[in-house]
Amino acid sequence: MLTIRRERPDDAAAAALVHVRGWQAGYAGILPDEVLARLDVATWARRRRDVGTSDPDQPFTTLVAEGPAGIVGHVRFGPYRNEQDEDDLDPAYGEILGLYVDPDHWGTGVGGRLLAAAREALAERGWTELRLWVLIDNVRARRFYERAGLAPDGARSVYRIARPGGLAPYVFPEIRYSGAVGAG
Repeated sequence: MLTIRRERPDDAAAAALVHVRGWQAGYAGILPDEVLARLDVATWARRRRDVGTSDPDQPFTTLVAEGPAGIVGHVRFGPYRNEQDEDDLDPAYGEILGLYVDPDHWGTGVGGRLLAAAREALAERGWTELRLWVLIDNVRARRFYERAGLAPDGARSVYRIARPGGLAPYVFPEIRYSGAVGAG
């Protein structure tokens, strides 16, 4: 039994745990081990509360997938961010900002259910085209989105991760995927 519902404020810690575990498993071999090792669930939970991922007045919505053991995944979506800037929104397109599933639930259909729910919500808001960014080296995620009918559209960017001690940030190439909201 899996329920897809809107995130609530008391979900922050459980959703952060999924996010951290998803990063640590999904980005192993892609991001440096030191980046993955320093991820902290409490910090990510605080960030979720500060950003207001459960706030209904926010332009972005977060849905969680909840099973008998608790939250096992989440997806965040809303208007497209120009240059990935949450203060510069393009209302012509919908965007998936992130979709994470606890690694213990990979391959069970949770990700597909979350993506379908996000697509349905984007369609209800009038969007017909969806965009999202994926690290180029994240082959697993790219295959997931391609199976869902999305494809690279030629746009590229970089994802930056700050480094301690004033060092230059880590930089990872990203590729944008696009497709019809109603596809999949």
